[in-house]
Amino acid sequence: MVTSIQVDAPSAPVASVAASEAEQRHARKVARIVAQLRAHDGSRPLSLRKKTVSHQVPKAHDRRHSDDKIDVGELTEILEIDPVRRICVAESGVTFADLVAATLAHGLVPIVVPELKTITIGGAVAGCSIESMSFVHGGFHDTCLAYEVITATGEVLICTPDNANRLVFQMVHGAFGTLGILAKLTFRLVPARPFVHVVYEKHATLADYQAAIARHAAARDVDFMDGIIHSPELYVLSVGRFVDAAPYTNRYDWMKVYYQSTRTRDEDYLTTPHYFFRYDRGVTNVRPKSFLGRLLFGKFLASTRWLQLGNKLHWLLSSKHPTITLDVFVPFSKVPEFLAWYEREFGFFPLWCVPYRRVHDYEWLSDAYWAGLGDEMFLDLAIYGMRQRGATNYHRVMEQKLRELGGIKTLIAHNYYPEDEFWAIWNKPNYDAVKAIVDPRNLFRDLYTKTCKAAMGRA
Repeated sequence: MVTSIQVDAPSAPVASVAASEAEQRHARKVARIVAQLRAHDGSRPLSLRKKTVSHQVPKAHDRRHSDDKIDVGELTEILEIDPVRRICVAESGVTFADLVAATLAHGLVPIVVPELKTITIGGAVAGCSIESMSFVHGGFHDTCLAYEVITATGEVLICTPDNANRLVFQMVHGAFGTLGILAKLTFRLVPARPFVHVVYEKHATLADYQAAIARHAAARDVDFMDGIIHSPELYVLSVGRFVDAAPYTNRYDWMKVYYQSTRTRDEDYLTTPHYFFRYDRGVTNVRPKSFLGRLLFGKFLASTRWLQLGNKLHWLLSSKHPTITLDVFVPFSKVPEFLAWYEREFGFFPLWCVPYRRVHDYEWLSDAYWAGLGDEMFLDLAIYGMRQRGATNYHRVMEQKLRELGGIKTLIAHNYYPEDEFWAIWNKPNYDAVKAIVDPRNLFRDLYTKTCKAAMGRA
């Protein structure tokens, strides 16, 4: 099914001509991708070849490395920025670093900007990226208005929340590329200022920490909110506001480690781009760890470089007891119970903490999941770099505890769900309905097979 979306033309003729030319370039790129898909004989699974590195956690035996490839590396252009309607249209391979630079020139930025510079806007939708505006706006995907999706059979769908392809629009979120190829996105922007002033509120108890989060979320008195749980005795809430001027600015792209600064500083000023990418050297897993190592190599070893090395040398990674790097979403009311259990069973700190508002009951989660959930807020708690101890599979232990508490684990990491348990959480009827439209031959694998079997090296 091919439908269209009506978008008002920019008022300025020059802008209209430029947008038209950009759309013509985009159409030619889409045609080349369609030709690749239609030429494929369907005998082997497909993965995408992009210009940027995958931001999924590298895994030792991930079968996507041996898949046939569809080249989507051309999809890197910002097609239109409309400063009046505060809307951007861009190809899926545009990185957030490039997007922030382009939109900030108009006094605007994306509403949710993930923490790493080379995350792409398509990847942010496929993997459900969040950040410190998520306490109001949810994920980046919640700010999107339309997608252009290329199906595995070479059809081009325009998908919006209210057209005939509305279920495709909703299910692409968190589908990890298994429901066709995102080629173009239309999304909202928000007014921005040149600097961000961050205040670090320190709390000694979890109760005080959660009360502060709830207070700021209700008052909407800050633009940004995230934090670091350094230990069960030190909870830092980082609240930020856009400002027009700054008495000084800090940056955390070489020697300084951002998460460590939240323990010692009371406030900070950063340029807006440096605020957005303050974690780009690593969230709580900054490498090199030593001062000398960062001095010599830190400028060249950002997160992208480590991910490139991990993907290129994936066969060197541990497959029996992989290091734990994952995000978990815990209902706000269950956070005390979860963290008490976590301290006993895992005992690993610091944790990155991002409040996340429930702005939409996502169609890709089961109806039974939503029926049992009363919370309007989640806390995303991110574990980076915990080494597993003994014979315990801590990834699986986490999956079981989250199901007990009504939490959700993102699928970017190592996944050990049995298939029936997986589809009790994710919405199989909705997924299958969309899969039949966009990938009837299952060339991109289904979500369970890709994230829980193929990623783990299982046939």
